[in-house]
Amino acid sequence: MPDPGPSPLQSSLPAAAARFGAHVLAEALAHGRGEAETAGAHAAASAALPSPPTLPFGRAPGAEAVPADVPVPDGGPTPAMERILRGPSGLGTAALSLARRAEPAAPQALEAPEPHEPAEPAVGRPIPGLYHHPVPEPDPLRVEEVGRRIKAWALDEVELYPEDWEDQFDGFSVGRYMVACHPDAPSIEHLMIATRLMVAENAVDDCYCEDHGGSPIGLGGRLLLAHTALDHLHTTKEYHPQWEESLHADAPRRAYRSAMDYFVRQSTPSQADRYRHDMARLHMGYLAEAAWAQTDHVPEVWEYLAMRQFNNFRPCPTITDTVGGYELPADLHAQPAMQRVLALAGNATTIVNDLYSYTKELASPGKHLNLPVVIAEREDLSDREAYLKAVEVHNDLMHDFESEAAALAAACPAPSVVRFLRGVAVWVDGNHYWHQTNTYRYSLPDFW
Repeated sequence: MPDPGPSPLQSSLPAAAARFGAHVLAEALAHGRGEAETAGAHAAASAALPSPPTLPFGRAPGAEAVPADVPVPDGGPTPAMERILRGPSGLGTAALSLARRAEPAAPQALEAPEPHEPAEPAVGRPIPGLYHHPVPEPDPLRVEEVGRRIKAWALDEVELYPEDWEDQFDGFSVGRYMVACHPDAPSIEHLMIATRLMVAENAVDDCYCEDHGGSPIGLGGRLLLAHTALDHLHTTKEYHPQWEESLHADAPRRAYRSAMDYFVRQSTPSQADRYRHDMARLHMGYLAEAAWAQTDHVPEVWEYLAMRQFNNFRPCPTITDTVGGYELPADLHAQPAMQRVLALAGNATTIVNDLYSYTKELASPGKHLNLPVVIAEREDLSDREAYLKAVEVHNDLMHDFESEAAALAAACPAPSVVRFLRGVAVWVDGNHYWHQTNTYRYSLPDFW
């Protein structure tokens, strides 16, 4: 795929949409650098973007400020990073260098959508004290079209759910979720990449682990067989047909197989392998939680957070480049600093889920582990005190995520890195927006 230019934003989005995600980058790109370098860094982060909204961008009224002291490595990129940016050397390799590309390829233009009524403001209120950034309302035409297509896929292509689950499927509002998280997607089909994978992941969680027949008993075997829909079995001719037939055995496997087939057709081999790796991480997290459920074990808080680093949303923001129609090169994605940014983003967004789903899980049968529950039991706090402490944990993770992402953008201002980091920040914000506004699924505890 070509190097990305500025994100191709649909014309109906509010001006704020083009800037959202830049809050992660702007401060550190300027911090500690010379004037000329600063101007270049800001140009890389916000080229061709409209003027900021009235409020300081990305900051909810009354929200805490992002820490100003963002660490930026002295002396610019490390030798290892310089080697990666130089790319390979030798005959015929000039086109492979990231550093030599002065002008990124122009993004594909989007067709202007038909005029429509402005979207109604989102309902639901954010958790008091939770550090987050407000986002523009997602484009209603895209939301409607993604919702229509994903329901047709779920019903007609993979037979994902029985008729009496339809209300729950509609209440998930996956179209609004994915449009909010990926405003730079150049087409509806790019949005559908993320949407199918999201729905398939939730089908596995619901049907294998949670409320629709899930159980910790035998989970490992079910997950292993489902994972072969993502990471195909390579076996003998005698046994291959039996494996292939197994991919249609239940709704989660049908969904994984179909969603992954679509994804592979629109991603590069390295992007697909990256996703398989992150899904293996997710499945390992499922297994740890299941093991604790079987032994009635409440982990220490740090142990719970370790499990949540694997059982979390990471597979979603890690594909932001595929959904955006470009590629973050594998060497840059594998950098320890990038891996830390992705881990922090996944951890913060997953604690958001713990906090917004708290009352829903308490009302469900059995004992559900979430961060407030674990803190209350392990640190001998009241439910309210534990919940408010979990909010603080989230806020610390968010500040670390923003600081590390900004430092990485300053140290490695390659266009694909800057755009990828902005895309991950956008996903983090969109994820909070969906949780806040999905009043069908979530309600807040009475702790304020």
